[in-house]
Amino acid sequence: MRDFHGPGRSPVYATHGMAATSHPEASRVAIDILQAGGNAVDAAIAASAVLAVVEPHMTGIAGDCFAIITEPDGTIHGLNGSGRSAAAGTYDALRALGENEIGEDSVHAVTVPGSALAWQTLIDRHGRMGLDRVMARAIDLAENGYVVAPRVAVDWRGLEERLARHAGAASHYLVNGNAPAAGTRHHVPALGRTLRAVADKGAMDGFYTGEIAEDIVETVKAAGGLLSLDDLAGVDCLSVDPVTSTYRGVDVAELPPNGQGIAALILLNILEHFDLASLDPDGWERYHLEMEAARIAYALRDRYVGDPDFMTVPVDDLISKSFAEHFARDIQLDRRNEAVADHVPNQSDTIYLSVVDEDRRSVSFINSVYRGFGSGLVTEKTGIALQNRGACFNMIEGHANCVDGGKRPLHTIIPALVRKDGRTLYSFGVMGGAYQAAGHAHVLTDMLDFGRDPQEALDSPRVFWDNDGTLEIEESMPFLTDMGLQKCGHQVRRTTMPHGGGQIIAIDHENDVLIGASDPRKDGCALGY
Repeated sequence: MRDFHGPGRSPVYATHGMAATSHPEASRVAIDILQAGGNAVDAAIAASAVLAVVEPHMTGIAGDCFAIITEPDGTIHGLNGSGRSAAAGTYDALRALGENEIGEDSVHAVTVPGSALAWQTLIDRHGRMGLDRVMARAIDLAENGYVVAPRVAVDWRGLEERLARHAGAASHYLVNGNAPAAGTRHHVPALGRTLRAVADKGAMDGFYTGEIAEDIVETVKAAGGLLSLDDLAGVDCLSVDPVTSTYRGVDVAELPPNGQGIAALILLNILEHFDLASLDPDGWERYHLEMEAARIAYALRDRYVGDPDFMTVPVDDLISKSFAEHFARDIQLDRRNEAVADHVPNQSDTIYLSVVDEDRRSVSFINSVYRGFGSGLVTEKTGIALQNRGACFNMIEGHANCVDGGKRPLHTIIPALVRKDGRTLYSFGVMGGAYQAAGHAHVLTDMLDFGRDPQEALDSPRVFWDNDGTLEIEESMPFLTDMGLQKCGHQVRRTTMPHGGGQIIAIDHENDVLIGASDPRKDGCALGY
C-alpha cells in the first residue's frame, strides 16, 4: 500500500477499459478509441502512432515493433515486427568497407523498418477499425503541432549535437539549432504527410514502395549505406508463439529470440532459488541477488541469442529450470562473483504501452527506433527518423548475432505477460535498452515476492550497471543499500538519469477490475473508464 505521507501516485482503477502509456496524449487517444467502439488492438496502434509523433526520439513508424495479444477466450498471439539488415550488408561486404563493428552512428546500423507493417498486420488480424481511423490523431498532432512534455524535452536537449549532423534531422527536429523546450509547440508536417499516406494507402503501398520508400533509400545511400528498394519491399512480420516459464506459481510469457525476453526468464529462474520474500525489498541483499542473477543472464544472452535461424542452443534448453539451477549455485550471498564477465549494456530507450478492453482482450506492445532518434538520419522530404537497430549486431564470425545480409539483429525491446490458469494477470513491460530484461524481473519480484501493487513496483528504485561494470543506483535508493552493495564487492555510483520507464495493467478477475500503473520516470499516465 502506498505511503500517503510522501509524494507519489496511486494505481488507477477502472472496470471497462484501461490504457497505460508514457505520454498523456497517447493514453487519452487509446481511451477515446475504446469508447468509440474499437478494441485493445485498435487503441494500442492509435497510441503507438501518437507516441511516434510526441516522443520522436524514442519511437517511430520507421522503428521496430513487438506485441503479445491475448483474446477474451485466453488465446495468445505473438508478433515479431522487427526488420532485417540490408541484403547487401553481409559480413564480408562490411569488412571490405573497413567496418570492424556496427556503431550506433553507422549508416550500416539502419535496418528495414518493421513498425509500419506490424501496425497494419495487427489491425488486419485483430482490430475492428482501419488504419485511417486509428492514426487520425497522430496525423493531426504531426501536422498541427503538439506541446513538448518535460521528460521528452530533457532527452531531446541531450540529442542536439546528434541531430545537427544531418540536414533532415536538423530541419525537422531542431528549432533554430536547438531542441524545442518543454511547454512549446512543435510540429512536423512532413511526418504528418507520411502518416497520412500509410493511413490512406496501407503500409505496403504507402510506406514500403513508392515515394516514401524512395526517400528512405536515397537518404541511406547518400550516407553510404546499402539499403535498397528491394529490401523495403521484402519486409515481413513473423507470427510467433510466446515462450513461457513459471515463477512463484504463475506463467511468465515473453517473445522468443531475436528479442532478449528469454534473458528475463533465465534471470527469474535463477532468482526462484532464493527466498526473496524474507529480504528487505529496498535492502542491499535483494539488489545484490538481482544484479548477480542479471549478470549471469546477460552473459548467456550475449553468448547464445540472436536471429533464431542462426542460434545453436534451443530456447527450451536456455529457459529450463535445470539450466538455471546450475548457475544459481554460482551466486554468493555476500560477494560479487568476479568470474562472471560484465556484459556491456546497450544504452537506449523506447516506448512501451499496454491496453486492456472491456472484453479483457489485452495488448502488451513495444515500439522503438533504438538510440535517440535512431541513427540520427532523418529523411528530408518525409520526416522519418531511421532506426539504428543494426548496432546490436556483433562481428564475431559464427556467432548467432553476427551481422549478415537479410538478418534480424538481437533486440532489446520486449513486451511481456503474466498469466495463471490461462487468464492474464499482468500485461506489462519495462523500457530502457538492455535494462529491460532486468526490469521485468525487478517489477515482477516487487509484486510477487514483496506484495507491492503495480504502481509501487514501477516506483521502486532501480539498479543497473554501466559500460565499466559499475552499478548505477537511482537517487531514491536508501543510502544503506548503497553501502551494503559496496561491502560485497560492487563498484557503485548514483546515476544522473533514471533507468528506463514502464507500464503495468493488472486484471483482478475476482472483482472484474482493471488496475493501471505508469512509470514516474516518464511523462505518462494510466487512464481508465
